[in-house]
Amino acid sequence: MRFATISSPHTERPNTLTRTMLWVLLALVPGTISMVWYFGWGTLINIIYASVVAVGCEAVMLKARGRNPLPAIKDLSAIVTAVLFALAVPPLLPWWLTLIGMIFAIVVVKQLYGGIGYNPFNPAMAAYVLLLISYPIPMTAWLPPEMLNENPLSFAETFTVIFTGALPAGLGMDALTMATPLDVMRTQLDLNYTLGEIKNSPLWGDFGGRGWEWVGNWYLLGGLILLYKRIISWHIPVAMLGALLVFAMLFHILDQDAYPFGLFHIFSGGTILGAFFIATDPVSACTTKKGQLIYGASIGALIYIIRTWGGYPDAVAFSVLLLNMAAPTIDYYTQPRVFGHERGGNE
Repeated sequence: MRFATISSPHTERPNTLTRTMLWVLLALVPGTISMVWYFGWGTLINIIYASVVAVGCEAVMLKARGRNPLPAIKDLSAIVTAVLFALAVPPLLPWWLTLIGMIFAIVVVKQLYGGIGYNPFNPAMAAYVLLLISYPIPMTAWLPPEMLNENPLSFAETFTVIFTGALPAGLGMDALTMATPLDVMRTQLDLNYTLGEIKNSPLWGDFGGRGWEWVGNWYLLGGLILLYKRIISWHIPVAMLGALLVFAMLFHILDQDAYPFGLFHIFSGGTILGAFFIATDPVSACTTKKGQLIYGASIGALIYIIRTWGGYPDAVAFSVLLLNMAAPTIDYYTQPRVFGHERGGNE
């Protein structure tokens, strides 16, 4: 009896890219909910608005390149870029800055380099850095966390501030916003306050700023989900967080009045978001296991160096982009040995 022989593959495989992006979005849900809880509706509004702009830019660029935009839009990569950007920026960021950021991320950083799989830099972080350098004041105007916010805004008020700039009656932007814990720590250390004096404030929790450290915990939960589902490997986040912690603890031991305890750097700013969701970008990060360890550790070291002696209090985006440039070289020198070949190229 003859049987029909069908060419491989013999089972239908799901769209791996779409599945990966979907799991990233699902893993970001706990952190997103905590951001909305502690910092208001602006985060959710920015996510929706940035996603619409990102998908629109993707469709226009693909159409201009003579390609069908639907498959690329359905892979969810543009939405992941938009969500990461919206989680990194202040909740009351004006709409036109989000527009600029998404156009730069999708059009310049992603599509002009060839689209998904060809961008040398993380698009969300490139957009973040562009806006931070160009518009530092609105990019550092964060709302106080929920437990410290004396003037909480409703959804309608938040929407109005973002899209019209009109503030509630009797309130100025200074009354609504404050510096981040990283910025406060850096500024007051430069004014020769001791750590004991700085942390004698309701702004601080157990390790980082109140609210911020809980947001970090929920991002950590999302990162563990990605590890469990094998969407990412442990090498980059462990190396990045480990190097940052080692550097921070070393200087803290040397001078406990001038350098914060190591976990302050882990649970402040965008450290955990960066470790699990940004530095692990499969396109712009290293691909070899040894290279990923070097890549992650270098990002962690750079974060500490820039935070401590550089010009910006939170250095995750800068560090990731700098190591994006180094990733191809790191991969080149950390290629695993080819089976059947001795070192030196002898067979």
